[in-house]
Amino acid sequence: MAVNGSAKAVLFDYGGTLDADGIAWKDRFYPLYLAEHVMVGRDRYDRAFYAADDALVARRLSGCSLRESLLLLATGVLEGLNIGDPRLASRLCDRFLQDSLDKIRANCETLRELAARFRLGIVSNFYGNLEQVCLDTGLASLMSVSVDSACVGFTKPDPRIFQAALAKLQLDPQEAIFVGDSLPRDMKGAKELGMPHIWLISDRSAPHVPCCTDDPMITSVSDLREILL
Repeated sequence: MAVNGSAKAVLFDYGGTLDADGIAWKDRFYPLYLAEHVMVGRDRYDRAFYAADDALVARRLSGCSLRESLLLLATGVLEGLNIGDPRLASRLCDRFLQDSLDKIRANCETLRELAARFRLGIVSNFYGNLEQVCLDTGLASLMSVSVDSACVGFTKPDPRIFQAALAKLQLDPQEAIFVGDSLPRDMKGAKELGMPHIWLISDRSAPHVPCCTDDPMITSVSDLREILL
């Protein structure tokens, strides 16, 4: 789906998009566990991560900071691996947090440039505390809208979560562009609503098949300058 040159807003995924160059939290965390000598196979780690993530969604972390969220997630994964080590959980959390903040600070330069031309927003499958996380990371001042799946009751790729953001902006789907790292969640959901979309991938050299043949693909948020500005 071609990007609309007269778009009025750009909406972003959060995790894996604004805080990383196309790498999901699960995949970013895994090498940190290995670096801490948690020798766990990928399948077992994935199961532990999904269980911990689901538990936080069910818990709804309203008001929790980004660090508190990451610490709860790391603790839950370790418990799923039968490892009870609060200091290890804290180290994993802090390393992940620092990497996230570094990337967000770098991306804010591009976001400020985009904000001079477009209204910006975030649509994320999150834990009920996206608003607090945006405050923690400095993103809140740049965003006209943020939609947290745990608050609205819909998760991507359900088009209704995208529609919730558009309703707040009083825009039609064709008047916004969605940027995200997940093909089955971000790109599929935007496509079903008829919203132009840009896929953030971690490695352009690897084979990628977009959901629409003319979808732009980028490897960093800064690449949006060439496409949108």
